[in-house]
Amino acid sequence: MAAYSLLSTCAFSSLPSHNSTISSLSRTLSLRTPNSYRHTSCLVASSLREPSHPTYSPTPESTHRSSLDKFLNSCFVICTSVALSASVFVTDVDSAAAFVVATPRKLQTDELATVRLFQENTPSVVYITNLASRQDAFTLDVLEVPQGSGSGFVWDKNGHVVTNYHVIRGASDLRVTLADQTTYDAKVVGFDQDKDVAVLSIDAPKDKLRPIPVGVSADLLVGQKVFAIGNPFGLDHTLTTGVISGLRREISSAATGRPIQDVIQTDAAINPGNSGGPLLDSSGSLIGVNTAIYSPSGASSGVGFSIPVDTVGGIVDQLVQFGKVTRPILGIKFAPEQSVEQLGVSGVLVLDAPPNGPAGKAGIVSTKRDAYGRLVLGDIITSVNGKKVANGSDLYRILDQCKVGEKVTVEVLRGDHVEKIPVMLEPKPDET
Repeated sequence: MAAYSLLSTCAFSSLPSHNSTISSLSRTLSLRTPNSYRHTSCLVASSLREPSHPTYSPTPESTHRSSLDKFLNSCFVICTSVALSASVFVTDVDSAAAFVVATPRKLQTDELATVRLFQENTPSVVYITNLASRQDAFTLDVLEVPQGSGSGFVWDKNGHVVTNYHVIRGASDLRVTLADQTTYDAKVVGFDQDKDVAVLSIDAPKDKLRPIPVGVSADLLVGQKVFAIGNPFGLDHTLTTGVISGLRREISSAATGRPIQDVIQTDAAINPGNSGGPLLDSSGSLIGVNTAIYSPSGASSGVGFSIPVDTVGGIVDQLVQFGKVTRPILGIKFAPEQSVEQLGVSGVLVLDAPPNGPAGKAGIVSTKRDAYGRLVLGDIITSVNGKKVANGSDLYRILDQCKVGEKVTVEVLRGDHVEKIPVMLEPKPDET
């Protein structure tokens, strides 16, 4: 750009007078070239100036010689300007580049950290397609039709992928697409419907598997930054940011209705397709699995929920090792909270305690009707191991902290008196 301006100025200004051309050349060079070229322009200008002569009457020969000198001087000025312009391009690279190349915008420190976090963790996030078998009404051919999709993440180098159970529910076949767009058929290793967690397995080369860094969720604080990566609405890897809006929330499992405790609430946008994707802290470590949103319209409304990684980690370990979760149960069915509140008591009303279950074997009484059809209330559980039970969520929370084969003391309200009954916890029946 600098050379182009210099060349055009000298070429057009040389037509009227070589003196004006020389001054224009000197002025242009002094503005657009280094000091060394300014000195050179001065020398060229001084060498081309006409010597001062006394006044005389021009003769035809002198007039012809003067015109020839002017023409030669103009040609010399043009050649000199071209040579100097070329030297400006070669030597003064920085000044020329300033007119040609735009300076890129510099990112702030927090922006760079977010970009780096996305780039480093995207290879760990996968896209899951849920396929269902459908029979064509005309040809009777069995086809595999996508009936849902979601996200997941690589857990280890053995090809284990973690996602939500509701992402894979009802699937006849599953496919997992890695960040490099390679797709693999997936097998279900196991799932936990109560906590909405599932583990898949893919046969992919280990060099393509990037396990996600696993963090801790026990020390999270409201207000700290979080980042969600997933495939909302089928779009390729998408990053949304926000903060932790609340801790120790409780939601219900979409499959069984059993409450999931200690859930993380975030305002990071979580939309359909984000389910099963990772929730990361500012260091890029996994702190939760995005599982649900609270929205009447089905789109993000700023209230999303993630299962904490401390809960997910224990479930995944059991699923990988045993293919199922051995969670202890009392073996009872209990009444809704509203029914107990109408009775004016606090606790869990036992509706049914099968005789082959842990509670039935221990002698806990279920609700029944007498010979006249009148309702006879069963036992009302008020505490387990000394921990107060006000509703079903309290009971589940206490049982989640117990182990299979452990003996617990169940305190019940039977009629107008309280009894303490020892119960041996048994594993949940295999539902896989």
